Amino acid sequence: MAPVRLLLVDDDETVLAGLSLILEANELEVTTAGNVVDALRLIAAERFDVLLTDLHMPGAGDGLILVGAMRHANPKAIAIVLSSNPDMGRATAALLDEVDEIFVKPARPAPIVEAIHRRLSETERAPRTLNVASIGSLLERERQQVITKWQAKMLQTSRPEEAEGAALGRAYEALDEVLYRLRNPQKVGEMTLFSMAAMQHGANRRRRGLPSTVLVEETRALQVALFETIRANVQQIDLGELPGALMAIADEVNAQLVQSIAGYENEKPVAFSNGVR
Repeated sequence: MAPVRLLLVDDDETVLAGLSLILEANELEVTTAGNVVDALRLIAAERFDVLLTDLHMPGAGDGLILVGAMRHANPKAIAIVLSSNPDMGRATAALLDEVDEIFVKPARPAPIVEAIHRRLSETERAPRTLNVASIGSLLERERQQVITKWQAKMLQTSRPEEAEGAALGRAYEALDEVLYRLRNPQKVGEMTLFSMAAMQHGANRRRRGLPSTVLVEETRALQVALFETIRANVQQIDLGELPGALMAIADEVNAQLVQSIAGYENEKPVAFSNGVR
């Protein structure tokens, strides 16, 4: 009989060392990771039967991201989460039906071991059904949230007044072009999707006497808004799609910026406003 492979994830080295010894003494083959990034690499490269992870860890991501990744890698895997907040634990249990067990830290090892063996002994354990959406569908649904985040970012720039008017209209257009790119994939770097709207926006900026840096600020704000929206809804998406979608978004936003700058440079220059040089 093949050994049961368990991935233990916690940023506390003491927890990793202590729990590993107890789990291994209970006939489990344990692999450890001290952060989300390392755990994601392991999930992508190896097959595990059980995930036992802390919910909150410093750095990028949390235990819920790992649960989602494990469900994609092995839908039959057992997922157990450790939470230091009792209320958060209950809320998470109600929210995510793909989590098999949640234990409040500091958790006693014996109930964890018992839960693992009980779950493993379930006959014909059915794979969890994943209710996930494509990233394009998610961004379409959260369209207004993306724009709201974009406006908030623009209000923090050197020209907060550019969060309204023509710039706001262009943000909606740019988002539409990103969504079109996600629905109609193309090779990264080819920049075959011509955007007259982007070129006209660049030309309009120059006619208004604004510096080209405004185009960069607008573009950066849109990219950050898109990535933040994805991160806030990461449990709802297919993580296998994530790397390619992020590359496509970055490539499309960059392509739009290049075309805006081309429109800017081709427009007849005017004197910059407000003493800008």
